[in-house]
This record gives sequence, structure tokens and C-alpha cells, in this order.
Amino acid sequence: MTILNEQTAPIADVTADERAQRLADAGTTWNERIARDSANARLTYRVSGRGVGSVGTEIRAGKHRFLVDEPTALAGDDAAASPVEYALGALISCHVVVFRLYAQALGLTIDDIEISAEGDLDVRKLFGIDESGRAGFHDVRVKVDITGPNTAEEYDRLRTVVQEHCPVLDLFANPVPTSGSLA
Repeated sequence: MTILNEQTAPIADVTADERAQRLADAGTTWNERIARDSANARLTYRVSGRGVGSVGTEIRAGKHRFLVDEPTALAGDDAAASPVEYALGALISCHVVVFRLYAQALGLTIDDIEISAEGDLDVRKLFGIDESGRAGFHDVRVKVDITGPNTAEEYDRLRTVVQEHCPVLDLFANPVPTSGSLA
């Protein structure tokens, strides 16, 4: 098992007013940057990884490092979440960001938000048993639980807006041109 020496920093709690101000400031700043030059809207994310343990990966994303592994039933050391669990985690965390962003923009209040996701995956293609199916999820379900003073209809409209604007949901819902090379 590989243990990363660096510990992750905890995320500090913020008040609703602090969150609202940070969201408003970010929106203003990005609108101004993009208005000056539309090329400022295009971002490139770079992440790298190296194999560790049986089938684990140490990921480096900027100053952050984290471990990805598989359960022992899939040849891993079970030292961390699996790639598909991180994918669901990315979907959930992106939802949280976009829910908060658009709630702020639409004048809605989110007192608390909890999201769960589950995905169904058939491992036959992964192990070369049956090439006819998908290698990835064939069904993903996301459940969002929001508490706050707004109506159920307002939160449902917010959900629709989030589904239209969530980058990671877009990755799940639409084919993305992907290329690869062997160095």
C-alpha cells in the first residue's frame, strides 16, 4: 500500500454571506476577463499520474496529490477509491459547485446540499470476456437533497439549469474527442 506523505488541507467553513460574496466576486471577475478577451474563457487542465502498488495510481493535479486504487477483487490494494468512484465524486462535486453558483445567480438560497451518485458498470468488457458492451457506466443516477427557504419548484428549475451547465455532467452525457499517444 502506498501512503502519500502530504496531508490534504481541510476546507474551512464559510458563512452564507462569505460564500455569496466569493461566488459574486468570481462571477464578476470572470465576466470582466472574458469581456476583455474571449480567449480567457478557454482553460486547459493538466493532471499526471504514475503507477504504484499493484494497480494504484498516484495523481498530481497542481499542488494536490491523491491516490487512486482498486478493491482487492479487482487486483488492487484497496488503499483508495477506484477510478470510477472518483468519476462519480467528480460528478457530485461539480454539481455542488454549479448548484451554488447558479443559486447565487438566480437569487436562491441553499442552506445545505447533499448529493449521492451511483453508477452501474458491467466488468465483462474490462476483463475481455465480452466485447459487445460498454467498458464504462451504462447507467448513472444522481440524487440531490437541498434544504433552504425556496420552493420545490424553484429548486427544480435550479436543477434544470445545473444540468445544462455542469461540465462534469457534460462529460458523462456526451462523447468527448479523446486522443492518446505512447511515449
